[in-house]
Amino acid sequence: MIDSQQASAALDDINDVVRRVRQSRIYQTASLIIIMWGLLVFLGYIANYTWPPLGYAIWIVTDLVGIAGSIGIAAFSGVGPGAGAFAIRLLMAFVLFIAFGIFCSVVLGHFGPRQMLVFWPIFTMLFYALAGLWFGYAFIVIALGTSALIVIGYFYAGPALLLWMAVVHGGGLVVGGLWMRRI
Repeated sequence: MIDSQQASAALDDINDVVRRVRQSRIYQTASLIIIMWGLLVFLGYIANYTWPPLGYAIWIVTDLVGIAGSIGIAAFSGVGPGAGAFAIRLLMAFVLFIAFGIFCSVVLGHFGPRQMLVFWPIFTMLFYALAGLWFGYAFIVIALGTSALIVIGYFYAGPALLLWMAVVHGGGLVVGGLWMRRI
């Protein structure tokens, strides 16, 4: 027989384990998505550097493949009941995210190619940082570190900015995703 204090302590321990397992599963799924995006944007920057006139087409294809891959990973990750509904919400989040980004960068900002190249990655890192408020510090560290390196490259990389972004943005996401798998 256990008394009420021991039962309460046991339930607290169980809740702690459940919370840690849930966070671990979120990190595992998110890390796959982050690694996939890292590889995609790395290839996108290299392709854009190699074929500059095709830049817009390269990024449209990169984004569409990334969105489809993210939804696929989320839908089939088995994170829990309602994973399919989560994938639909993720698609809607991408639509709203892209619409707001286009509004800010094209309608309000009138950014040139170099500014656009830096705006979108920093804009995406804002959402990684926000996710970190709910899901753990790894998201915040990835967002702040990558954003700082992107800004440094904007001012100092000169004509090698696309290559800098391939390493910093693409490589940073891959390293961050791998790091999340070890947490």
